[in-house]
Amino acid sequence: MNTVELEDLVGMHTLSGVDRVTITPEVEEYKYGDADVLNFVLDGKVHSAIEADNDGYRSMLGQIFVSEGKLENMFVPVGVLGVMREHSSYACEILDLYDVANGKLVLSVGTENSDDWYPWFVAEFEPRNLHVNE
Repeated sequence: MNTVELEDLVGMHTLSGVDRVTITPEVEEYKYGDADVLNFVLDGKVHSAIEADNDGYRSMLGQIFVSEGKLENMFVPVGVLGVMREHSSYACEILDLYDVANGKLVLSVGTENSDDWYPWFVAEFEPRNLHVNE
């Protein structure tokens, strides 16, 4: 399994698919139920961002890895720019992907409130912000 860091995805890419699914982790330490997974296709490769549940209430981005999976929601490749989100009122480790044609935010993945007591997993896709959907 080829793991990827958020910072590795900074820069220009093409986005051509996004799915959000729920899985039952096969890891014994993950005992708080199912995990959310955001699958997205960048530059023709499927990336899977998996939620890591902390205690049933708090969660964070566990890992991103390149997978062999197929996505249901595929679309014409769109140019995107990946940037790490600046800290606002919370510290965060979030990658934002912006459509280069219109500058709108289309995908965010990572951990919000990453250095505090109550972090949470961020996995958001806004298909209406893709310029092809305007």
